[in-house]
Amino acid sequence: MKHNSTAKEQSLRPTTSGSLQLKPTAKEPTSGALDERILVALNAAGEKKAINSIVLDLREIASFTDYFVITSGTNERQVQAIADEIVETLKKAGTPAARVEGYKTAEWILLDYGDFVVHIFDEKARKFYDLERLWRESKPVELPPESVNSSLRSES
Repeated sequence: MKHNSTAKEQSLRPTTSGSLQLKPTAKEPTSGALDERILVALNAAGEKKAINSIVLDLREIASFTDYFVITSGTNERQVQAIADEIVETLKKAGTPAARVEGYKTAEWILLDYGDFVVHIFDEKARKFYDLERLWRESKPVELPPESVNSSLRSES
């Protein structure tokens, strides 16, 4: 979906001249290799003790984004703290969020970065909306243990 990634990038950063300029895109991650920004987001979530973090690869089934990062917090304040940490860490790394939704209620906060979307749920909302089931045709991405805080892995 290299072509869609270019379109997404252009829609997030429109040109001022009005003409469409094609920019070279980064290579798509090979199997087992995730975009560094996703790993940064996962580690930032881990710093705030996020639980049950997963990444879903949507490249073959969706055109609006390439990956979903889904994680949870145990209460409203923790969900907001996780969102704050991810937004600030990625902003410092040069990747500001295109959109943040749901912050006030903190039941489900969505952080849109164009080619990946971070969903931060409280536990009750995550069970109710069950994105993993809704997007069951996606491919779960195996997270490298050395790059992800141990608190991020699902407690079995």
